[in-house]
Amino acid sequence: MKRLLIIIPVILVLVAISFVLYLKYALPNVGAAPDISIAATPERLERGAYLANDVMGCVDCHSLRDFSKYSAPITGTPFAGGGEEFVEELGAPGNFYAPNLTPFHLSDWTDGELYRAITAGVSKDGRALFPAMPSHLYGKSSKEDIYSVIAYLRTLDPVENTVPAPEAKFPFSLIMNTIPKKGEAREIPDKSDLVAYGEYVTTSAACIDCHTPMEKGQYVMEKAYAGGREFPMPVGIVRTSNITPDPETGIGNWTEEMFVNRFKIYADSLYIPNDVGDGFNTMMPWTMYARMDEYDLKAIYAYLHSLDPVKNTVVKFTPN
Repeated sequence: MKRLLIIIPVILVLVAISFVLYLKYALPNVGAAPDISIAATPERLERGAYLANDVMGCVDCHSLRDFSKYSAPITGTPFAGGGEEFVEELGAPGNFYAPNLTPFHLSDWTDGELYRAITAGVSKDGRALFPAMPSHLYGKSSKEDIYSVIAYLRTLDPVENTVPAPEAKFPFSLIMNTIPKKGEAREIPDKSDLVAYGEYVTTSAACIDCHTPMEKGQYVMEKAYAGGREFPMPVGIVRTSNITPDPETGIGNWTEEMFVNRFKIYADSLYIPNDVGDGFNTMMPWTMYARMDEYDLKAIYAYLHSLDPVKNTVVKFTPN
């Protein structure tokens, strides 16, 4: 009996050590980067520029933004990194920085390594990327769309800007390795099916990522698109809007024209972002999405209005 009392704890310790080693060294496991070489055709470059700048939001996180102005417009050189900072003082499980996406940083990455990073969340060296980039959503894009983004990024002027290395705190340093999943590419639906095509564009734009509250790193799916996800900012907590078709707390009473115009006002050449000082601001990059094709915005509207309405009143801002 005494022997068992000694053996059992030893076994449990060995199991725990084995599990930690598995998390640390065996994961993430999404397979090798694909062996691909992407030709930079004019069609891909045009499509890639549109997706990276106006739909998928690459330019949003990977550029410096001026949060003293409404919607934090981009300042400096787009895609040069150092923009979004997910740091401990803002509640992140460590310190993470959006990297430089210009050829200064990516010149030694293969096309396959870039594809795996975008669609599966795994870096060139096989480590897990901080999941602020919604690779689980980008992994549902068509291969051709991702190829187009990669081709476009290759054409950017190299900008010398070295971003600090990520620092994940324990135990998130281990948990992070369980997050990457191999993408499941699909074809772009026929644009004539407005709802199906709208679901594709909405996924590419990662609308669910910001407009769904999260608990322990997971979406609260019963409130999908119902807003309320919190973003700590130096001046307070900002929460996203309910974009389900609930007539009272969402966009149920919005017409298609109202929805499209809400974006397009920020594309007007006369629009100048207001100074917000220490008041309410938004993480929503209106000036980026404002350049989205009008048909794509209509498709997003159609998809959102096909969802079940969720009643969820959101307090958009709580100052410090």
